[in-house]
Amino acid sequence: MISCRKIVLLSVLSAFILTMAVGAALAGEKVGVIEPQTVLSQHPKMPQVKKQIQAILQKKQEEAKAAIEKEKDNNKKAQIYQTKQNEAAAEEQKLMAPLLKDMDAAIRSVAKAKGLTIVLDVAQALMGGVDITNDVVAELKKTAAN
Repeated sequence: MISCRKIVLLSVLSAFILTMAVGAALAGEKVGVIEPQTVLSQHPKMPQVKKQIQAILQKKQEEAKAAIEKEKDNNKKAQIYQTKQNEAAAEEQKLMAPLLKDMDAAIRSVAKAKGLTIVLDVAQALMGGVDITNDVVAELKKTAAN
């Protein structure tokens, strides 16, 4: 019978070997980092999309308010509110999808041009990596101009 001590030792040894293997695999990789919120906020189409989102939110709030005022049951009021909130979120996702697609294409383009094999959110990188945030913003602006 294997003792608990041996199991713990084997687990620690396995974790160490796995960490070394991952480190060795990443040694040949060129890593880029990006601040996605910065890129998204500087997307050329973002001001227009923000206005559309605000209009949708306003409309859904007004619809919810009108429907809630007619309802007496608190459970139904909460359900109406949740439904309108979900509708607004779905419409927001539809509006944001093209921007996120553009952003993905710009990231891929910059990464390819710089020979990067991995691009991470800067918040996920403990240290290191080439910051390509400004390059991606420039690529988005260049693509939008064409």
